[in-house]
Amino acid sequence: MRKAVKKLVREIVGGEPYDYYPLGKYVVAAPGVCGGRPTFKYTRIEVEFVLDLLVAGEPMAQLIENFQGRVPKAAIEEALRLAVSLLKREAKAVAA
Repeated sequence: MRKAVKKLVREIVGGEPYDYYPLGKYVVAAPGVCGGRPTFKYTRIEVEFVLDLLVAGEPMAQLIENFQGRVPKAAIEEALRLAVSLLKREAKAVAA
């Protein structure tokens, strides 16, 4: 099975170029942002940070409020789905 290769997307945001690889609708890997680690689109908020807060018991509603609309509920849900998908893929690779 061949791995799908994501294409680099370039947008102009606030008059500046914003290059990223889409990992989902809301989650991206932007080479020039946070070292290319996954962030929520148009932010410097790292997905790992938000997932760590959820694991620590932070309610999703509180996260959404704290991020003042920059990270909607749908974005956090997408990050969770992506994390589950990666875990399933890694488990299959280990079991194979």
